[in-house]
Amino acid sequence: MSDINGAIVDGSKQNFQLGGDADWWKSAVIYQIYPRSYLDSNQDGIGDLPGIIQKLDYLEWLGVDALWISPFFTSPMKDFGYDVSDYRDVDPMFGSLADFDELLAKAHERGIRILIDLVLSHTSDQHVWYQESRQSRDNPKADWYVWEEPKPDGSPPTNWMSIFGGSAWEWDAMRRQYFLHNFLTSQPDLNFHNPEVRAALIDVARFWLDRGVDGFRLDTANMYFHDDQLRDNPPLAEGMRVNGIDETNPYSMQEPKYNISRPENLAFLEDFRGLLDEYPAVTTVGELGAVTDMYEIIADYTESGKRLHMAYSFDFMTKEYNASHIRSVVEKMSQRGGTGWPCWAFSNHDVVRSASRWGTGTNTAPLISALLMSLGGTACLYQGEELGLLEADVPFEALQDPFGIRFWPGYKGRDGCRTPMLWVANAEHGGFTKGKPWLPVATEQLSIAVDQQIASNDSVLGKTRQFIQWRKGQSALLNGSIRFLDAGEAVVTFIRELDGVSVLCVFNLGKETANYAYDQGKLSALEGHGFESVYESNMIQLPVNGAFFGAIEQQS
Repeated sequence: MSDINGAIVDGSKQNFQLGGDADWWKSAVIYQIYPRSYLDSNQDGIGDLPGIIQKLDYLEWLGVDALWISPFFTSPMKDFGYDVSDYRDVDPMFGSLADFDELLAKAHERGIRILIDLVLSHTSDQHVWYQESRQSRDNPKADWYVWEEPKPDGSPPTNWMSIFGGSAWEWDAMRRQYFLHNFLTSQPDLNFHNPEVRAALIDVARFWLDRGVDGFRLDTANMYFHDDQLRDNPPLAEGMRVNGIDETNPYSMQEPKYNISRPENLAFLEDFRGLLDEYPAVTTVGELGAVTDMYEIIADYTESGKRLHMAYSFDFMTKEYNASHIRSVVEKMSQRGGTGWPCWAFSNHDVVRSASRWGTGTNTAPLISALLMSLGGTACLYQGEELGLLEADVPFEALQDPFGIRFWPGYKGRDGCRTPMLWVANAEHGGFTKGKPWLPVATEQLSIAVDQQIASNDSVLGKTRQFIQWRKGQSALLNGSIRFLDAGEAVVTFIRELDGVSVLCVFNLGKETANYAYDQGKLSALEGHGFESVYESNMIQLPVNGAFFGAIEQQS
């Protein structure tokens, strides 16, 4: 039997992946699915793997290259799947291993690859490893988690903070020791200083690679090791900030120097990469959270051929939206990001949706997505961005996110970007479910449901799809270098170049028509991307939300 690339599938681990180009990920559009909120197939109010299977034709039509699926492992769902109690099984609310295998096979039939979200830094306190570890100080897994004695006065071993609020240490009366947790108290951190733990987690990754996954998004990939000397973190220096942490959170008040981003992380990632290199055409994208120097960490963690394949920057997940910021972030990645491949994301399941965060609104979504996919590197598109979904307003009484509940009202949490996908405008709950949805549906946005947009090339969805499909044929946009040009705060302008082909890209981020004069040569306007502009006598005129793409004619 052959897969769609002609590779022979004979049951060995080498052939379960989709195969083909080992560097497919460099030009990919990766579509992130938050499975709880995508489509509910059994009407219990929670999205599931069969629901994703039902929408594979839609995803193929859209043109995405891969799916990043947030955790679906067995879990008590205190943090909605990011608290794993069994790494090798699917939680019944999402389906079964058989459902996952079907999803993988049917996605591969359509040329769509699957990346799964692997949470290695911590488990649920319901995991059998932790249940055994807390029983005594001398059982076989006693040292699989980070247990430490209290200070003489009974206080925690260090001043380290939990990202979800309060101390990162929780007292356990059974062992009469503190355990470390970077997130909820029900998410104890694994002890990566123990080689048995590292080997067990490598085996977890092997389990899923052998099933045929095409790679991993590694959650909190810089948070595996802690300082074994248990040194206190210093206060945050003036002018320094912790990426991805809201200022209402006390975590933002200290430099996370000793609790995360330890040098030992790099050696583990080299072992992890060694496993990946046994399999064809697989990749990793890392989340490097709560750091003070994003690009130094990215450079270390994505050293070419040794560690992660790529890691995305959090600097596009702020409230800044102007040409100088876009240019600054991309140039910093180029200058300081080392030898790794860049990866870009404007939104995900943890941040306010970009169209709301930047105050641009639904109609700007195609421009934002096109900009994301033109910057050079891998693009991560979060579910609903193709529709122009806005952040939903979830009232306190409907909140599910423990992060938001803890810091309300200064910080409303992550539920607003996690509300269900809108499939059918006039169907109950937007076509997501016939049951009671786990989060309220954003009914005020039903007018932009998929069924209201899918037939029109001029809709947000239609324009986004048109650009994704057009981009596939533009080699300079897929793999070329990038060079920015000066154009003011409202206009982003750069040139993408590859093998003698140069493409000028111009985006109007402003609220009125913009003009840009290109005087460095002649242009041939490219067509088929779905954006409007006028090009005459070296002057490019762009309407609001307009973009221009032009081939730069080579001088003879």
